[in-house]
Amino acid sequence: MNELFVQIILGISIASVPLIFAATGELLVERSGVLNLGVEGMMIVGAITGFVVQFHFDNALLSLAAAIIAGMSIAAIFAFLTQIMLTNQVATGLALTLFGLGVSAFWGRAYSKVTVDRVDAINVPGLSDLPIVGPLVFSYDPLFYLSILMVILVWYFLNRTKKGLILRAIGDNHDAAHAIGHKVVRYRFIAILFGGAMAGIGGAYLSLVQVPIWVEGMTAGRGWISLALVVFASWQPFKVIVGAIIFGGITILQLHAQGFGVNVDAQYLSMLPYLMTIFVLVTLRIRIKSNTNRVMPSCLGKIFHSTQ
Repeated sequence: MNELFVQIILGISIASVPLIFAATGELLVERSGVLNLGVEGMMIVGAITGFVVQFHFDNALLSLAAAIIAGMSIAAIFAFLTQIMLTNQVATGLALTLFGLGVSAFWGRAYSKVTVDRVDAINVPGLSDLPIVGPLVFSYDPLFYLSILMVILVWYFLNRTKKGLILRAIGDNHDAAHAIGHKVVRYRFIAILFGGAMAGIGGAYLSLVQVPIWVEGMTAGRGWISLALVVFASWQPFKVIVGAIIFGGITILQLHAQGFGVNVDAQYLSMLPYLMTIFVLVTLRIRIKSNTNRVMPSCLGKIFHSTQ
C-alpha cells in the first residue's frame, strides 16, 4: 500500500511540473498587464525542439537550452505584434497557438516513431534510499527542483525587488507608470520573453522526462490549463504550486481510478481537468462582473499607447 501511495504522489508531482513552469511564466506576464493566450503554442514548440535536439545530440542541457530559445522565439513574435504593432492580445495569442501546433505537427512527422533517453532522476546517496521520504523528496529529476526554485524566484522578484514592484505597477496602471518615466514596453517585452522561456521548459519536460517520445499535440491542452491555473492562484506564485498539484492530481488519479474500483468510463475521467479549467474561468468572469476580484492586474489585456 505504501508503494502505491508513493507512486501516486510521484506521478502527481511529475504531472504538475510542466504546469508549474508554464503557469509561473504566464503569471509574470499577466502581472505586467499582458494576456498571452499563446502558452499552448509555446509549450508544444518547446516540446518538439527539445525532443529533436535530444534525439540528434543526446545532451539534456543542450536540449533544454534549445527548448528555451524556441519558446522565447514564439514569445518574441507575440511581443512584437502586441507591444510594437499594438495588435489585439487575445487574437494574437490564439493565432500563435495555432501556429505553434501546426509547426510542431509538420516538424514532428519525421520523429513520430522514435524515442530518446529520459532525463534521469537525481539519486542522493543515503537520502534517496530512505523509506517513503527518500522517493518523495530526494528522487526527482533536476527540472522538478528547478520548477520549485523558479516559483520562489518569481515571488522574490515581484515582492522584494524594485523592478518587480515596477512591473506590478505597470500591470495595474500602465499610463501612470509611463507618466513617471518607466519603460512600459521594455518591461512587458522582457516579461513576455520570460514567459516564453518558461513555457518552452514546460513543453520540453513533457517530451524529455514525462513521456520521452514525440506525439503530435502531446501538450493536450496543458497551456490552457496553465492559463486557468494563474487565475486559480489569484496571480500569486506560491499558489501556483497548490493549483498545479490539484490539476496534476486530477490527471493522475483518473489513471488510477479504475484500479481502485471506480466504475466510470475513462472518457469522463479524462474530462475532469478541462471541466475544472472551465469552472475556474467562469468563476473569474463572475468575480470580475461583481467587482470582487481585487488581485487581477487592472490593465490586463489592455493596449498601451505610448503617445497618450
